[in-house]
Amino acid sequence: MELINPNPVIYEAENLSDDEEYLKRKVCQGEDEREPIDKFEIYEHIRHINDPEHPLTLEQLNIASPKHIYVNDEGNTIEVLFTPTIPHCSMSTLIGLTIRAKLLRSLPPRFKVDVKINPGTHFSEHAINKQLQDKERVAAALEQGHLLDAVNKGIAAVSYTHLTLPTIYSV
Repeated sequence: MELINPNPVIYEAENLSDDEEYLKRKVCQGEDEREPIDKFEIYEHIRHINDPEHPLTLEQLNIASPKHIYVNDEGNTIEVLFTPTIPHCSMSTLIGLTIRAKLLRSLPPRFKVDVKINPGTHFSEHAINKQLQDKERVAAALEQGHLLDAVNKGIAAVSYTHLTLPTIYSV
């Protein structure tokens, strides 16, 4: 199989702890208070999705970034703009579908999720965006075995190595 982009640029992971906006995130003080969902939480959900063509994540390829995620928690809307690695990337629809599926599976159903190509970064952005916004087309795509397998493969490849798990001691 010939690769569409055989030599993608690999980027260093963003250090969010240096981001002023990240540091000013609202933290709940009480048990009864609902913690708002913000762009950094959305980014955590999608940053480790694997690219369908390479064994690299959306973060490593700079396809996804917190600066291109817009959340209105009170209005229940989320918009994710992603940037394909090349302007003629044939995997863009699959990448968008995978991002959308991951968020729909991870977030409360109150959210309307829009996933789009960053303006000016793909030759067919309007056609792909139209496909990604069509709920019936997305649902039909996710019922197709081979597409669902590809989406699940991208989501299943999410790496949780950045998490610190508690040590369990046996008695």
